[in-house]
Amino acid sequence: APAASSLYAWDPGGTDLVAVSRRVLPRRQDEAAVMTSDPATTGSRRVDRRAFLGTAVGATAGVVAGCSGPAETGGPGVVTQPNVVWRLASSFPRSLDALYGSAERLAERLAAMTDNRFQIRAYPAGELVPPLNVLDAAQQGTVQVGHSPGYYYTGKNPVLAFDTGVPFGLDSRQQNAWLHSGGGLELMNEVYADFGVLVMPAGNTGAQMGGWFKREVRTAADLRGLKMRIPGLGGDVMDRLGVTVQVLAGGDIYPALERGAIDATEWVGPYDDEKLGFNKAARFYYYPGWWEPGPSMSFMVNRTAWDRLPSSYQSAFRAAAAEAALGTSTIYDSQNPAALERMVAAGTELRRFSPEIMEAARTAANGILEENAARDATYRRVYEAWRTFRDSSFRWFGTAERAYADFAFPAAAG
Repeated sequence: APAASSLYAWDPGGTDLVAVSRRVLPRRQDEAAVMTSDPATTGSRRVDRRAFLGTAVGATAGVVAGCSGPAETGGPGVVTQPNVVWRLASSFPRSLDALYGSAERLAERLAAMTDNRFQIRAYPAGELVPPLNVLDAAQQGTVQVGHSPGYYYTGKNPVLAFDTGVPFGLDSRQQNAWLHSGGGLELMNEVYADFGVLVMPAGNTGAQMGGWFKREVRTAADLRGLKMRIPGLGGDVMDRLGVTVQVLAGGDIYPALERGAIDATEWVGPYDDEKLGFNKAARFYYYPGWWEPGPSMSFMVNRTAWDRLPSSYQSAFRAAAAEAALGTSTIYDSQNPAALERMVAAGTELRRFSPEIMEAARTAANGILEENAARDATYRRVYEAWRTFRDSSFRWFGTAERAYADFAFPAAAG
């Protein structure tokens, strides 16, 4: 059999060698030609050996050149996908498998879809950057991907709240609909462009709980003077209602609640709250989380890094992100019921926010939204588009969805 050797060329990622097989034909001293079968005939034909080798070497050169660009001869090149390794910084601790797990699901699916050529190394809160500095890290290129909710960064631009959700706003289905099909994602990416970041949804928690309180709050007056961990526009509303607002990362909340540095906290819902131990530090569990009826997390991708990706990798990233986001919602919807039952059985007391508190909070929330819109043209454009979508969606959900829920869902105790 003919001997084989290989030519090597760097792939576009600069990290792997691509082997290109080359057949070396045996040389017979008494022949100036070799026999090769002709698929178009039943016989054989003799070809000039030198012409054949010239064609073979030319084809090999074309393959090698194709690894790094078009061959000078103009022959077709072989496209070899690069090896890419990115870093992702999350705002969430590893223990929260629904939230932080979205980053891991993204990495796993992306590797699977690209034969491990596009890999993401995910880091939980605090390992690379502080949990509230994830957007900064993605913007500066410290990491290629940030994993965080946009409302953590309303101090940079208040309109980023809409990327996550705002008080008395859209539920999870409505938020997804607005982002993906209602023009919301396009509006958000116009804002994130100022940070050199491309954003896409990373998962939605569904309607959140109203949080943990060490004492009951029956009226709006009972909120005054409370020290509460609550970020975003919800925190702005609570501030107007007389609450002393603090923003703490997930891992810092329990110690603050336990030692009395804060009197109340919100996080997500039963599944995460039980993991974080809040039921051991506070007795009363309030609902609903009117400030986060359907909050969406985000993957924040450095735009320069994104633009360097092959289009096939960009498509794979988007598909993997969508699958990761779906996993977040399904975990919460499947695990929250049992977690709530366990905590109630262990002594947690459910309480529903009174109509007085709800009305006071809605009035304050609407006032803040209108004031922000009056001050800033970009905020007003996003808010008006969002409000139009919300009003239409509420009318629809208030029809079939509400009628079914009112009839079928049992009332909670408390």
